[in-house]
Amino acid sequence: MSKFKRVETGIKDLIVIEPTVFGDKRGFFMESYSKKDFSEIGMDVEFVQDNHSKSKKGVLRGLHFQTQHVQGKLVRVTAGAVLDVAVDLRKDSPTFGKHYLVELSADNKKMFYIPAGFAHGFLTLEDNTEFQYKCTDYYAPEFDSGVLWNDTDIGIDWNFEKHGLSADEILLSDKDKKQQTLKEFVESGVVIG
Repeated sequence: MSKFKRVETGIKDLIVIEPTVFGDKRGFFMESYSKKDFSEIGMDVEFVQDNHSKSKKGVLRGLHFQTQHVQGKLVRVTAGAVLDVAVDLRKDSPTFGKHYLVELSADNKKMFYIPAGFAHGFLTLEDNTEFQYKCTDYYAPEFDSGVLWNDTDIGIDWNFEKHGLSADEILLSDKDKKQQTLKEFVESGVVIG
């Protein structure tokens, strides 16, 4: 029996993973990745790079993807909490342009697998949030791209009020303020992969 539970999202290949956590008065222990156990839940992926970011509350990173050297990502939070989102950009997918939101936190220990062909982003819900992720391909800055976090055609509800934030307060990089819309991405004719 696998140490991981696979939770379907309704979008093909986009998976929430719940690890088995062993806790007592000392704290907890969990495996965050096992090639064998991931294979048992249908997750036969190879990871080549690990990344780690730290952000204060109200930072919004995304929505990012690479047009070549496309990356699948296994993401999790080791301190704090985020509202994590993935947007399907696979042109032949029946769920193209659809998104899925999940809250990831150090408390719930959920992980989120975002396959290649998706834009990905997150909003930090607490100060000193630490976000870690494994990638299936290397970062390739020459193929770095994204779509706008508040594109009305995608229609992500970031639940700002629920988390004591407002759209005016969020912290964005200059790059993320200027990303293209989904419509502009489609019209560009760029194919991911």
